[in-house]
Amino acid sequence: MSPHPSAVRRGELTRQRTVTKRRRIALVAACLTGGAVVVGIVALLRGGGSGPGQGAGDPRWADAPAVANAFLHRYVEPDGRVVRIDQGGDTVSEGQAYAMLLAVVDHDRGTFARVWSWTRENLRQPNGLLAWHWEDGKVVSTGSAADADLDAAWALLLASERLGAPSYKGEALKLASDILEHETVSLDGRSLLVAGDWATSFPAVVDPSYFAPGAFAALGRASGDSRWEQLEETSREVLGELTERPTGLAPDWAVVEADGEAKATPPPGEGGEAVFGYDAVRVPLWQAQSCAGPDARFAAGMESFFDETATAGPAATYSLEGEPRGGSPGAPMLVAAAMASDGAGNGRGAVNWMRGAEDDVRAAPTYYGMALLALGRAALEREGGLAC
Repeated sequence: MSPHPSAVRRGELTRQRTVTKRRRIALVAACLTGGAVVVGIVALLRGGGSGPGQGAGDPRWADAPAVANAFLHRYVEPDGRVVRIDQGGDTVSEGQAYAMLLAVVDHDRGTFARVWSWTRENLRQPNGLLAWHWEDGKVVSTGSAADADLDAAWALLLASERLGAPSYKGEALKLASDILEHETVSLDGRSLLVAGDWATSFPAVVDPSYFAPGAFAALGRASGDSRWEQLEETSREVLGELTERPTGLAPDWAVVEADGEAKATPPPGEGGEAVFGYDAVRVPLWQAQSCAGPDARFAAGMESFFDETATAGPAATYSLEGEPRGGSPGAPMLVAAAMASDGAGNGRGAVNWMRGAEDDVRAAPTYYGMALLALGRAALEREGGLAC
């Protein structure tokens, strides 16, 4: 089995443990979701300094395109490579796909073209999928990460529709076809998305945060291939089984047996317990973003967990029963909380949590935190973002 991206999240967790006092103050503001108190504290923080190269009130932070632009400006090199400057300067397929989505949100056709060109020329493998890890001038792991392939195909489709570049549709459908061919397994005749091209034997490894029903639906409409609808159905079934607990928390990783039984696990090839951490924080993001009503419930099911644990010292990872397992949460966990509130129809809570995530990124920017902040803002944006 090829190496997988779980080590990426562990590196992020290590950096989060060096959190500054200023970040802690911002997190307290995010945790106090009681309306005026939050607004007052956040306003105070915004008036007291600058973040990653921007002063307080910088217009680039005003809306989803602005935050997308900030990510692109910080992490995309002129040749289109997304460089994780705070994680050693390497590149992952996930980051390339995030930049493509955010270039669409920012209506930046030039950046989109450069990012996709670099991705295609440097990461594309003979099976059509993207190698997940590039470092020191070369691919260091040829295995794929299905979320990156899915996000890239979705971004190509969106670019064909919104950036006046219809030729991208054909590339989107080609990559979509390769995903169906090499990153799915059959459950009783229906397709299920697995973690990558290395995970297609049973028990099949899945990452629940790779399930993006909005992307499934868009690619299904564009291609007319019924397997995309099957992916929506099977992902709901698997996610429903994996989140059937009072906290509603999904695991970072799981396995699915040939009969459809799903079980939460630690990362592939590792011991320990299954946790809700740096991968699973994306579950409420993509489920709340979905156009289909049944999906928002997976985000909404986590709202009580976030509300009840926020003032008790939020962490970067939790057991699936909600016990903290260490680390400072940072923007990824705050964005997850915002999307859980959004899925539950609590717009005020979503705004307050997202403000906390923004202040966290200003205080101590990271590649992953800034990416999820930008994607979360785009998911909440009703005009021109990633929302339906």
